[in-house]
Order: sequence, then C-alpha cells, then structure tokens
Amino acid sequence: MKSNLTFISDISKKEFPLADKVSAKTIRNPILALIENDFPDFDKTKFLAIEELNMYREKYISNYLLVEIGELSNLEAKVINSLSEDKSLVSDVEDELGARTVGQKVADQVAGFGGSWKFIILFGVFIMLWILANIYILLNKGFDPYPFILLNLILSCLAALQAPVIMMSQNRQEEKDRERAKKDYMINLKSELEIRMLHEKLDHLIMHQQEELIEIQKVQIEMMNDILSRIK
Repeated sequence: MKSNLTFISDISKKEFPLADKVSAKTIRNPILALIENDFPDFDKTKFLAIEELNMYREKYISNYLLVEIGELSNLEAKVINSLSEDKSLVSDVEDELGARTVGQKVADQVAGFGGSWKFIILFGVFIMLWILANIYILLNKGFDPYPFILLNLILSCLAALQAPVIMMSQNRQEEKDRERAKKDYMINLKSELEIRMLHEKLDHLIMHQQEELIEIQKVQIEMMNDILSRIK
C-alpha cells in the first residue's frame, strides 16, 4: 500500500509522496539544463519531487542575479578602461611635434615680442629719440641728418629680417593647429564610437534582462501554482 502512495526520485533516489511527483517533461528548459548539468543521466523520461524542483528553480534565479551583477561589473570595467585609453589621444601637441630647436624658440620669442604693445611703444620711443637727437641736439649735422637715410636703412633691414622670422613662427603655429585639429577629430570620432558601443550594450542588456525576467516570472508563477495546488 505504501508503494502506491510514494515514488523514488531519479535525482536523489529518495522516497517522496506520490502527490509531489513531477515529470521532467513539464520542467522548463533552462531549469532542466541545470538538473542535467548535475545529473547527466536525467532526461525527460525521469521524475523528481516538487521539493527538488523548487530547489533548482531557486538556483536558476540566483544564477541569473549573479550573472547580471557580473555583466554590470564588466560594463563598468570596460568604460573605465576606455576612459584611461584616452591619454594617448589628448597628449600634449608638443610631444607629437618634438622638442623645439634653438631657431624655433628664437622665432617664437621674436614673433611674440614683435606683436606686442611693448615692442610698438619701445620702437616708437627709439624713432622719436633718433629724430630729436639729430635735429635738435646735433642740429641736423650729425651722423644721420634729415631725411634720416640711416634710420630708413635700419627700419628696412629690421622689416626684412623680422618678416621671415615671424613667418617661421606662424608656420610652426599652423602645424600645431593642424595637430590639434587632428586630435580633436580623433577624440570626437572615438567618443562617437564609444557612445554607439554603449547604446548597443545597453540595448543588449535591456533585451537580455527582459527575456530573463519573463522567464523568472514564469518560474515564479509555476512555483505559486504548485503551492496553491498543494494547499488545495
């Protein structure tokens, strides 16, 4: 009589009430895969107890939560690594162009001084002193009388030398601007690609979570139905 009211589980080989008997055919595939992983001989022709099935249902839900936490951690790690890799893109332009030569340093200094109010004021004072000294102090009989040919020669030589020096500095500045523009383009392109990758990852996570949550809800509904059937 006892044998009619009980059965032997194909998993634990223990005896359970016949009312707790569950066929493997009714088990959802993800949970069945967990059982088959622990018991390779278990297939859809076997049986187990509802108590054992609930244990694997809980294990399935726990594994899902652990996997989700791991995926979020991996996503954060990828974002951090991606941000740290930006150092190669936003490095100093001077490092890319190399150290300045002596001539380039002189050209930059001359261009910086020649394009300042300090140079204009000092040069204006120098010209005024030159003219006043030759007209009023030397009575226009000095080393550079009117029309100040020597002064014109000095100004012409200064302009002839200053122009190419300033052009050298401007060429170097244009080269630096080109490098900055190239780096800006690379950074913008990398940012766009990272944003696209993040969107794809978020879309994948959302779709994956929705599918898994639906699966978990189905498992939970089965568990509630089993509990209600046992109560009845």
